[in-house]
Amino acid sequence: MRYRKLSVLLHLQIVHLVNTASDYDPYKILGVSRSASQAEIKRAYKSLAREWHPDKNKDPKAEDMFIKISKSYEILSNEERRSNFDRYGQMDDNQPFGQSQHQGFRSFHNSFYFDESFFHFPRSRDFADSKYLLHHAQFNSDVLPDSHRRPYLIKVTSEWCFACIHIEPVWKETVQELEPLGVGIGVVDLGYERRLVNQLGAHRAPSIIGLVNGRVTFFHQAVVREHLRQFIEDLMPNKLVEKITDNNYLSFLDSWHAENKPSVLLFDQVPVVPLLYKLTAFAFRDYVRFGFVDQGDMHCTRLLRQFNINTYAPTMLLFKEYTEKPVDIIQARGMKRQIMDEFVSNNKFLQVPRLVNQQLFDELCPVKQFHRRRKYCVLLITGEDPAFVAGNKAFLDFASANRKDILRFAYVYQSQQQPLCHVLLHNQASLSPQVVILERRSQAGKVLYRSVSGGWNGSEEDKYRLHEQLELLQKDPAYLSSDATLPELNNEMAPVSHCSYYSTSLVQCRHAQIFHYYNEMMPILSLIFSALFILFGTVIIQAFSEPGENKPRKPKPREQPQTENDPTSRASTSSRPPKKDFVEVTELTDITYISNLVKLMPGHINVVLVLANVSKNALLRKFAKEVFSFSG
Repeated sequence: MRYRKLSVLLHLQIVHLVNTASDYDPYKILGVSRSASQAEIKRAYKSLAREWHPDKNKDPKAEDMFIKISKSYEILSNEERRSNFDRYGQMDDNQPFGQSQHQGFRSFHNSFYFDESFFHFPRSRDFADSKYLLHHAQFNSDVLPDSHRRPYLIKVTSEWCFACIHIEPVWKETVQELEPLGVGIGVVDLGYERRLVNQLGAHRAPSIIGLVNGRVTFFHQAVVREHLRQFIEDLMPNKLVEKITDNNYLSFLDSWHAENKPSVLLFDQVPVVPLLYKLTAFAFRDYVRFGFVDQGDMHCTRLLRQFNINTYAPTMLLFKEYTEKPVDIIQARGMKRQIMDEFVSNNKFLQVPRLVNQQLFDELCPVKQFHRRRKYCVLLITGEDPAFVAGNKAFLDFASANRKDILRFAYVYQSQQQPLCHVLLHNQASLSPQVVILERRSQAGKVLYRSVSGGWNGSEEDKYRLHEQLELLQKDPAYLSSDATLPELNNEMAPVSHCSYYSTSLVQCRHAQIFHYYNEMMPILSLIFSALFILFGTVIIQAFSEPGENKPRKPKPREQPQTENDPTSRASTSSRPPKKDFVEVTELTDITYISNLVKLMPGHINVVLVLANVSKNALLRKFAKEVFSFSG
């Protein structure tokens, strides 16, 4: 009696759920007829979406209703989905259309199996996730490039995934913690973004993915907030922030000349580098060097005393060429990402940076667009020998004393930017430093410029002459009388360029160049050798297997003839074990079709031979011999 009551209750519950699923009708939800046009469906959707949007409608059911409206529009706005719904009542892309709903119960007599897709009604997606939804085009145009500035945490979910519900609380807490710090958040729907899912390589839900510098990494630990936070930290490069003490702070600050970057020091009472600071360092790693000082460390007392650091609040100091005193400082009990970004972004260049590539030139000296946005670049063409140090220092002093919004000061080494210097110096090699004032007019390299007469040796007379010409330029922009088209700057940070200028001998440079090209060509060479190996391996295998086919065979005793329709004949043919040089050919049936074709792993290929009973015995043996060398 007890089992009978249980079965009746189970039956009633299943019937109720199935009826609930069958009641879901996108036409009824949008209030349109089955013959409605796409324009009518779109108008109905817009009207209902405005009415039930959770930000405007405070009804507790508004969020669920809005999701149903959106889901209905997704079905009816797509002709293929609409046709499948009209024909089968099918709503999910994951399940083949027309498949029986009762496949949700498998092996009922052995064990009760419940399939999540049995009842055909979608789980209501958390409305907070909707603003993070990613699409294939948006991912490639926005998220991938942005992953070079900040890491992304991406969740792959599905409307049919019950396991996704269990991780929702942890996911919400993690998003609330990491997003304000600057971590990008994304959500990918497994059912609707198949192209993006395939690109990411995520074929099940739930999956959590980290994306940094365009590289995808899967999260494999327990979904706990601390694990997800550590996962993000582990994705970023190791040496983003240097630990600074009394022993190394001078060398850290003095490296501005070699690195061509300002330096930032964060003073805090925590022993480990905060994640917020690591994320800021990752975003500006191409412009600024970052150091961290633990105020509780006994080896940092001299450093704290020298810069008079307040130990009650985190403090950030930014240094440029003059390392005795910071050029900017912020102090706050609760450091925010926006405060850090603005602080670093406003100071990401030295007062007189060296032009080492075209990107830096474009940012320092932008192309003139409007009169009020005009920028003049005062460029010192100098050398890197010790004899030029005094003149370079004098140019830095002049730039520090004449800081104006329309003026940008920079310098180049003539030996490393010869094409640029030849154009500005009229193809004449100058032994003494020269100052050129220029204004960029187009991205193609067109500039207006004027050389300051008399060269530059850093004397007071040189400073007076340069100051006078800058005053004339601000009064009369036509003062720049020459024009030219500048070539693109050499990238001094490239491995080969760095070698050509700094190697101690020509032999060392050649070895480094060969090693660089070898590393670049290795993937291509590996692919070519793999293809040749497969090709020659196939030829050799065929060469050894072919003669066996032409060898004379011993006559066999005559067997009783059997008809083609004789079941014993078919059984003996199919059950005969394959010979040594044969690959076993699987016969496709209702059972083997799923395992051999539908569930085929990515990268595997199946070759299918379609035969009739008449030709089966004659062709199957030859087919097995031909495909033997390609098996596996």
